[in-house]
Amino acid sequence: MHSIFRTRSGFAELAGVVALYAVYEGVRGFGSASLATARAHTADIVGLEQGAGVFVERSVQHTVSGVPVLPMILGLAYMTLHFGATAAMMTWVYRAHRAAFGLVRTTLIASTGLALVIYVLYPAAPPRLAGLGFGDTVSQQAHVNLSSDALGSLYNPYAAVPSLHFGYSLLVGVTVAVLARRRWVRFVGAAYPPFMLFTIVATGNHFLFDAAAGGVVMVVGALAARAVLAEPAAVRGVPAPAPA
Repeated sequence: MHSIFRTRSGFAELAGVVALYAVYEGVRGFGSASLATARAHTADIVGLEQGAGVFVERSVQHTVSGVPVLPMILGLAYMTLHFGATAAMMTWVYRAHRAAFGLVRTTLIASTGLALVIYVLYPAAPPRLAGLGFGDTVSQQAHVNLSSDALGSLYNPYAAVPSLHFGYSLLVGVTVAVLARRRWVRFVGAAYPPFMLFTIVATGNHFLFDAAAGGVVMVVGALAARAVLAEPAAVRGVPAPAPA
């Protein structure tokens, strides 16, 4: 199995990542859950956060809405960074840190696959569709209607748990913070996941619970990637220890 995940040519890796993302969005588009079911699951999430005293998303969005230009900036960030920053990080790792690329790429694949399974088993509405008083700031400020029929045919609007916007940002941030040589670049990497968390909450697209689930999925994906890429000593050319 390890040979399947070995690092290949740049064109092949790029094609693979693009194909993965296309499959990811395509599978999300086949969601058949009803709004009532998705909202029921969202109500459970809100109840859990209220019980834990962390239901702050509505207050965050209200505060951000009062700051000029900020909602538009966050809306554009939500639309562009999820794929753009991830693709940029993957390209950088492939070119500058080739030895780490296999682990990063396989983590991305494993976590995305796990997220797709959860989307099917646990459809949940994002805050902006939950009927709880949240606004859709991406549609309002970035002028991209996330609830349009055109976009609705391409993705499942009830695939809020886990948040791969946050999960991918965690992978990008940790990878950059660990591998970058310049201190300021490492700082940018470390700051990226908190910024994305703020973005997805302020735009009404995810709850804190969704982000936490995205982080867990990414950690599980990393553990799975390590397991897949691990080779027995004998395979690496190191003689296996002789039996006693």
